[in-house]
Amino acid sequence: MIENYSSFIKNLEKTSLNEWIPKLEKQITHAFSPKTNGHYDRWNQAWELLPNAKPSVIHLNQSTLEIGTCADLTPEENKKLHNILMSFHPWRKGPFSFFGTEVDTEWRSDFKWDRVSSHIKPLKDGMILDIGCGSGYHCWRMLSQEPKLIFGIDPFLAFVWQYLVANKYIKSDRCAVLPLGIDSIPSILPAFSTIFSMGVFYHRKDPIAHLIQIKNLLRPKGEVVLETIVIKGGEQDILVPKDRYAKMRNVWFIPSSDAMRMWLNKCGFRKVRVVNETVTSFEEQRKTEWMKFESLKDFLDPKDITKTIEGYPSPRRAIFIAEKP
Repeated sequence: MIENYSSFIKNLEKTSLNEWIPKLEKQITHAFSPKTNGHYDRWNQAWELLPNAKPSVIHLNQSTLEIGTCADLTPEENKKLHNILMSFHPWRKGPFSFFGTEVDTEWRSDFKWDRVSSHIKPLKDGMILDIGCGSGYHCWRMLSQEPKLIFGIDPFLAFVWQYLVANKYIKSDRCAVLPLGIDSIPSILPAFSTIFSMGVFYHRKDPIAHLIQIKNLLRPKGEVVLETIVIKGGEQDILVPKDRYAKMRNVWFIPSSDAMRMWLNKCGFRKVRVVNETVTSFEEQRKTEWMKFESLKDFLDPKDITKTIEGYPSPRRAIFIAEKP
């Protein structure tokens, strides 16, 4: 699959990350090896079955990303497309419309984008990093602002394939979702003007190290946009789940908004502010045909949805924006 990144990698030659190219090519090749992931053959076969059609419309700056219409495909292709796209289940971040087939993802990611987009610095001509970006939904929303390059990263290959499905038709050489975690990005050069870390922070074992890692990757006066689960409380209030939180094993620290602000300041960020704080609703996160596993409703106490199934406060998400000096 390295050939699907060739145009994006070519653009890297003109940036401060050009020295990363040889290693990046090896990282991509390794991630897409059948030996690395047992689902590779299934995903690759589905990829090969996607129709070779030219979309008559591509609308990325709207709630549902629209790629083509049903009129762009033959009746036979339209009938098959639903099952082909379903091969890449679970679809968590979206929604998308592929040639009239509506992919109703678990998350209405447009809700989060609407809460973020009016508060961030302009992305035009910037180098953008989106950590844990999933299918790349937010990356595609950013593209309309004409940044120089958008790096989405996610170690879960199923989500990277979903990006590849979209880019088969969008054919962008400025936006890529790479099969990597943040630890795979060289931190020698502060390359990025804006870094998004949304829905990642509470999964990090060392939250302070995550903030410093982001700071090291930012250019001077670069901006971090961080969204995470928070609790109510003061600067010293932090929830450390004993075992699971909302049935998730990998939740380590959930700070209050005041504690999160203090951590960002302690790590050397300035102009730290909270631009939104919202309780996650069943409208924003839910089980659908395209994500058939458990979702938010299954994670909460059925008798009291203000609590998780374990008795902790239910997910409340805050968006923080800060600047590197």
